[in-house]
This record gives sequence, structure tokens and C-alpha cells, in this order.
Amino acid sequence: MSSTASRPTSAPHRNAPSGLVPNIRRPPRDATRAARLLAQLRRAAPALLAYAAVRVTGLLLLALWAHRQHHGLWPILATEWDAGWYLGIADHGYTHHLGTAYDANNLAFFPLYPLLVKAVAVLTPGTRATTGLVIAVAGSFLAAWGIHSVGSHLHGRRVGVLLTVLWATLPVGLVEWMGYTESLFTAFAAWALYAVLTGRWLWAGSLAAVSGLTRPTGIAVAAAVIVTALLSLRRGFTARALAAAALAPAGWLAYVGWVGLRLGRWDGYFAVQRLWHNEWDGGVETLRRLREVLADDSTPELFLVMVTVTLLASMALYVLSAWDRQPLPLLVFTGVLLLIVLGSGGVYFPRARLLLPGFPLLLPPALHLARASRRFRTLALTAAVLGSAYCSAYMVLVWPSAP
Repeated sequence: MSSTASRPTSAPHRNAPSGLVPNIRRPPRDATRAARLLAQLRRAAPALLAYAAVRVTGLLLLALWAHRQHHGLWPILATEWDAGWYLGIADHGYTHHLGTAYDANNLAFFPLYPLLVKAVAVLTPGTRATTGLVIAVAGSFLAAWGIHSVGSHLHGRRVGVLLTVLWATLPVGLVEWMGYTESLFTAFAAWALYAVLTGRWLWAGSLAAVSGLTRPTGIAVAAAVIVTALLSLRRGFTARALAAAALAPAGWLAYVGWVGLRLGRWDGYFAVQRLWHNEWDGGVETLRRLREVLADDSTPELFLVMVTVTLLASMALYVLSAWDRQPLPLLVFTGVLLLIVLGSGGVYFPRARLLLPGFPLLLPPALHLARASRRFRTLALTAAVLGSAYCSAYMVLVWPSAP
């Protein structure tokens, strides 16, 4: 018998024509990741569509109301209040001096968003205001996607969709589509928390670090990553968890340290915040304003009533979240966020907006709605959408100060 006949028939000849031997290859890693990403996006599509519907509803009411009052819609969304400060930083950079004027030092605003506006505007047509608004809206969809991912991971797709819709229907939800940093920050926070929940430590640390360059409350995201990562070491040492804990506060520390160097004093950033009346007082000012709105003022401003109700509801929802034994990273994030917002002695009226990234607080009502009848769920969500649209429009057209 020849050597050819003795060769096993199951083994293909290495020199056989390619048409006779199957060419089996593993798909490239990048292609696999892209496929997983697309699958996750398709899974989140109902939540993203619902989110868009809620925000468009609010935008339509705002447009009609603004038209009746002869207000331009574009300046409201893209250039006024904090948006103007960020555009000023993108145009002219940061000041070099502390100064003595109150509410006038732009070092209080963290750098990532204005840097993105400046960088992206170079590559795209339109003004920097247009670029800033596009970045904010894009960030809101990334945030909605991340919120849906957290809710779906913990409790299934229905809760994920409801959690996203509830976030869209917050009374100050319009801010998500304004030239502010809340949308971008919420996106980083949501995906950082999702990374922690799924054990992606390096992603969690990196996203927490970037969130710390976006808003002062980025330290709440860093705290969630650090506490969870360090506690995970009790189950065994992992270099990635330790790296995440070290990386998480890097962005916040970098900016605070840079401001100190720029002003030539170690407490430079905190000195700037004092000029914006943002000093920690443990909640004394918050309690005073709560008492004023609820008991002392016979005709409180409607917007301040909404802020007060939001603060009280947030505290109650945190208690419910702890009672439901939410995962530790979510409780740490919302707990630190509440401590920062409620413990500040700063101005009262923006505090509902400052709590906007605290989406895990909405998990208890999302779970309740998921178990409720379809009729109750429809009525509740309809009321929430209409209430959000009205409150958001009132916030920018009637309330005389910043959101």
C-alpha cells in the first residue's frame, strides 16, 4: 500500500486547492466586538425610541410656548446660563486669577465639555453653540443607553425601558437637551456603573476618571468604583480592580490640582467655589430653604416648590433603594451625590438639576411600574411625560434665573 493510501482521509492535505478544503477562520476580535455592540444597541432600541419620544414631546411644548412669548428657542437651548459659561471657556480659555467678584470665576466649570466643544467645532460646520448642543444631545442618548443597560442587567428589559423613560420625564428633563454637562456626565456615570456591575474594572476606572473631568460630582462615580473595587479584593486579589480604584479619582484630582497650581494656592478650586457660594455646611442651608418653602412662605415660587419636592422625593427614594438592597455601587454613587447636593450651602434652585444624574434612585418606581397593570402604567407615564414637559418649559420661560 502506498504512503498516500495510508494517510488518514480526515486530514486535509496542506497543499490542497483552496476550493477543496474549507477555509475556517475565527472572526476578527474587532468584528466580534462590533457584533456584540450592535446586538446591545438593538436590544436598547425600544428604550432609546421611547426616550426620544419623551424629549421631543417636551421640546414641542417648549417651542409652542416660546413662540407665544416671542422667545427664540435656539438661545434657550444652546447659549444661555451655564451654556454661555462653557462657550466662553471654549472661546477664551480659563482665567488666571481668583479675583473677588462673586459668581464670576469660570474655573468653577470643569473642562471636558468645553474642550470637546472646541475640538469638535474645528472639524464640523456651524458654530460652537451648535456643536455644544449636538454633543449634549448625543450624550443624552448615550446616557439613556447606559441607563437601560443598568436596568436590564439588574431586572430585565421592561425595567430597563421604564427606568430610561422615567429619567427622561424628570421635571428638569429639558436640561438633557441643553448646552449643559448633565447628559454627558450621566452617560459616563451610567456606563461606569454598568462596567462595575459586569466586572469590567478598567472600563469602570477609566469612565469614572473621565466623569471627574466633566462635573464636580464626578467624585461620586469615583467613590462607587473605589469602594466596590476595594471590597472585591476580599474575594481575591485582582490587579484590574486595584488599578480601577487608583484610576477612578484621577480626573477629578487632576483638575482640582491644576486649578490650585494655576492660582498658586493649594485650595484654589475650593476658593473659587466659595466665590460661587458653594461651601459645605452639612445641610444647614438646605434645611433652612426647605422650611422656608414648606412652612414660612405663603406664596412660594412654583419652581422652588418643584425643587423642594424633588429633593424630598430623592431622599425617600434613596431609603427605598437601600431597603430594596440595590447593588453597592449604585447606593454609593447616589448616596455621595445626595450628600454633595444636600450638604452644600450654595444656591438652592439648581439642586433638582444637580440630582439629574442620580438615575438609580428611579429604580424603585420603575420596578413598581413593571409589576403594575398596563392601564396604571400608561396613566402614570402619560402624567409624567406631560408634567415633565410643563415643568421644563416653565423652568426656562417663566422662572427668571438659571435652571
